[in-house]
Formats: sequence, C-alpha cells, structure tokens
Amino acid sequence: MPKAQSTMPKASGAKPKAPGTRPIESTRQEGASARERLLAAADELFYDEGVQTVGVDRIVERAGVAKASLYSLFGSKEALVRAYLDARHQRTIARITSAIGKQTDPRAQILAVFQVQTDLFAKPGFHGCAFAAASTEAPAGGLVQQATSESRKWLRGLFCELAEAAGAPDPAQLAAELHIIYDGATLSARLDGDPATAATACRAAEALLEREL
Repeated sequence: MPKAQSTMPKASGAKPKAPGTRPIESTRQEGASARERLLAAADELFYDEGVQTVGVDRIVERAGVAKASLYSLFGSKEALVRAYLDARHQRTIARITSAIGKQTDPRAQILAVFQVQTDLFAKPGFHGCAFAAASTEAPAGGLVQQATSESRKWLRGLFCELAEAAGAPDPAQLAAELHIIYDGATLSARLDGDPATAATACRAAEALLEREL
C-alpha cells in the first residue's frame, strides 16, 4: 500500500523526526476513518516506544484527529491500548493460521508456528512481544491484562489442538512446553537482537516432538 505524502513543510526550521520513530504510513491515508488512523498511530507509537511512554496527545497528533475523537471512539487510553493489542493479535492469528494451512501433517503444523517467527524476528521494526511490553505496568485485571490473557489462551489452545491431532499422550502438557519455547524465543530475539533465535526455537520444538510423539 503506498505511503501518504507528508504535509510537513520542508523549511529549515522543521522539527526533526524523533530517533527510532517509524515513518507515518497508514495514519493519514486518504479515506481512512478516524478510528483507523488512531489505531495505526497507536500501533506505530505504542509498539516502538511503549504504551506508558506515549501519551494521547502524541497519538492524536500522529493520527491527525481531534483528541475528542479518540475519547468518543475508545473512551479512554486503556481502551485504545486494548484495541491496539487486539489488532496485533488478529494479525498474529492470520500469520499463524496461514502457515498452518500450508501443512497437512499435525507435526509439521506445530513446527509451522515456530517458522512464522523466522520472518517476524527478521523485521527491522521487531521489538519483541507487544503484550509483554504493554502488560508490564498495566493494572491487574484491567483491559490490557484481559487482552494478554485472551491472546495467550488462543495460542495455548492452538498448541493443544495440534498436539492432540499429532497423537500426544498428554496434549495439554506438550502444549505448555511448546508455549514456553515460543515465549522464550520471542524474548531472546528481542534481548539478543538475533533473528536466528527462531531457527534455534524451531529445532528445540522439533526435538521435543521427537521425544513426545
């Protein structure tokens, strides 16, 4: 999708873009609704800089909408963070289900989940798990924790279904072990800055399947 043309004047006094900030892509695309622009801005800023660091003023400025629109559409910053996390979760579901759909063998389908991480970790803008980052300082029982729990429940359930289809004697236990490998790979790739972590995680999962199936 083509990037929108910037409306920032090129005068010498123009304010430089903050280091580490990704270019505006979908936040001001022609025809995008205020909700879409707010979510796009939230996705860029929250993921790059953190939900606690970024305030609503920066979100609405990046989206090019009034602050009143944010509160009218989402009600609160916490609800916007929840919507941002939900959108990322849906993209994760799409990536994983697409990879699984290309395989017919249950064991290969399990490994496909880890192979998805290969492309994800190699992206220049990869900053680790959005849910882990957002939930670090989120209040217990709040919307962020709810979104995180639902996302993790989905992945654990998927691993369990695939483990059962593969003939695991204890699908729930195997799913828990696979989930730990998945989480560990995401954290290691973020802290070490090494995309090859995905291949290591895939080999670990393969070894686990060899032992358990």
